[in-house]
Amino acid sequence: MRSYIEKYPYVTILVMWWFIFLSHLGTLYPNIMEARNFVTAREMLTQGNWMLTTMDGLPRYEKPPLPTWLTAFSGDLFGMENIAALRFPAALITLALLFFMYTLSRKLTQNKTYALITTLVLGTSFYIIFAGRNGTWDIYAHAFMFMGIYFLFQFFENTRQAYKNALLAGLFIGLSFMSKGPVSHYALLLPFLIAYGIVYKFLGFKKKWLPLIAMLVIIVALSSWWGIYIYMMDTADATRIATKESSRWIGYELKPFYYYWSFFTQSGVWTIPAFICLLYPYLKNKVSNLKAYQFALLWTVVAVILLSLIPTKKSRYLLPVLIPLAMTVGFYIQYLFKNFDTITSKWEKWPVYFNYGLIGTIGLIFPVGAYLYFGNKLDGYYLFYILSSLALFGTGIFIWYHLRVQKFPLVFYGTVAFIMFTINLGFPLSNALLGNPDYNAISRLNDSPIPVYVLDGMAPELVWDYGKISERKSENQLACSGSSQPFGVITYQTKEKSKLNFLKKKFDILSVETFDLNPIDSSRQAYKNRLKADYYIVQRKP
Repeated sequence: MRSYIEKYPYVTILVMWWFIFLSHLGTLYPNIMEARNFVTAREMLTQGNWMLTTMDGLPRYEKPPLPTWLTAFSGDLFGMENIAALRFPAALITLALLFFMYTLSRKLTQNKTYALITTLVLGTSFYIIFAGRNGTWDIYAHAFMFMGIYFLFQFFENTRQAYKNALLAGLFIGLSFMSKGPVSHYALLLPFLIAYGIVYKFLGFKKKWLPLIAMLVIIVALSSWWGIYIYMMDTADATRIATKESSRWIGYELKPFYYYWSFFTQSGVWTIPAFICLLYPYLKNKVSNLKAYQFALLWTVVAVILLSLIPTKKSRYLLPVLIPLAMTVGFYIQYLFKNFDTITSKWEKWPVYFNYGLIGTIGLIFPVGAYLYFGNKLDGYYLFYILSSLALFGTGIFIWYHLRVQKFPLVFYGTVAFIMFTINLGFPLSNALLGNPDYNAISRLNDSPIPVYVLDGMAPELVWDYGKISERKSENQLACSGSSQPFGVITYQTKEKSKLNFLKKKFDILSVETFDLNPIDSSRQAYKNRLKADYYIVQRKP
C-alpha cells in the first residue's frame, strides 16, 4: 500500500482532496461571510453588478471581486440555489494549492516523499479544511499567493526562463490581491522574502532586473485597476468604505501580542508534531535538509511575528501560517519515517505514541461514543453512523497495530485516512445535532402578494435566504406612506414587537410571524439572535 501511495503522489493528493474537500459540500448552512459572497455573486448575475459590486443593492467594495466572480460563474453553471456549487471554486483552488505545495516542496528538497508528506499534512490541517470547504475569500488569496511564490522561487533559483517565471509570479501575486487585497502579501509573501533572503540570499540578480521590473508592473496593474475603477465610478462610496476598512485593522477585535502563540493548534491532528518541529535545537541535526528546514521554520515564525504586530487578531487570520508550517512539520515526519523504529530514547518516542495513539483510540471508541452522544438523534442517519463507525474503528486498529510494530509511515498514512473518513462518512452526522422547532425561512416572502419593505436592514444570511434585493424604507418613509393598501415590513426581531410603534397613530399594525434561520434551538450557545427578523403587515387607518 505504501509503495502505491508514494509511487503516484498526484493520485494520492487527488483522492485525499476528493474525500476531504468535495464530500458533502452543501451540508452546512452558509455562514455570514459566505452569505455576503453569495449575495454579491447573485447580484452579479441578476443585476449585472460585476464591477461595481453590491450586496442587497448597496455598494460592496470591502473585498476585491475575483472570488465572487468565480462563485457567480459556478452558480450560473450549476444553479445559485446549489450551495455545494457555490463552494466548489474554493475547493478547486484548494486542490491547486495542494498540487503547488507538492511541487514547491519537491523543488526545495529534491525529495518526493517529503513533498508528499508536506502536502498531506497541509490538506488535513484543520483550518485549511475549514477554508477550503467555505465559499469565502481567504483560501483564494493564499492559494494564488502560494502559486506566485512557487514561480518567484523558480525566478530566484534559476537563470533560465526568467521572464516566464517572473510573469507567472506577477500574475498569481496580482490575482491574490484581486482576492483579498494585500492580506496575503503581508502574511505569506513578506515572510517568504525575509526567510529566503536570510537562508538562501538574493544572488545573481544582475541579469534579472528587466524580468523583475516586468513582474512588478504586472503586480501593480492587477492589484490596482479595480480599486482605481471603483474610485473613478463611485468616489464617495469607495472612499467611505476604504476608510472604514482601514480603521478596522487597528480598532476592531483587538487582542494582545501573544494571541497567536498557540498557532500550531490550528493544524488540528498535527498539533503535537507542529509544536515539536518548532524545536530547532532538537531537530536541526535530524532533518534531511537543514537549509530547507531553516527556511521553512523561519518563514513560519516570521509570519506569526508579523501577524502579531497587527492589533486586530482573529484565529482565521492564521490560515497563511499553516502553509509554511506544513513544510516545517514535513521535516519532522520525514525523520520519523526513516528513524522511528531505531529511536531508543523514551522521551523522543513518547510524544509520537501519545499523539497517534490518541487518534487511534478515538477511532476505536467512536462507535460506542457516537451512539451514546447522539442517542435517538441518529434516526435517519444510521447508514452514515454505521459506515463511519466501521471505517474509523478499522482505522484505529490500523494505526495502533502499526504503531506497535513501529512502522511509522503507515501510522502517518492511517492518520490521513482517519481525517478522510471523518469528513466523507462522519460529516453528515453533524446534521443530527441540528434542529430548531422555530425555524422559519424568510424566502417564503418571495411570493408575497403585497409589497414588502425592510426597516434597518437584515443580517447577510437573511438577505441570502430572502432571494432578491430587498426594498428598504426609513422610519420617515414608512410614516409618510400614502398608500391605502396593506404592505409588509421586516424588522430586526424584538421580544416586545415594538419596532413599528412609531406608526400606531396612523396605521394598524399586525405582528404576523418571526423568521428564524438558526439551524439550532434557542437553548444552544451558538444560537444567534441576528438570524431572526419580525414580519408585520401594516395598513393605514380609515
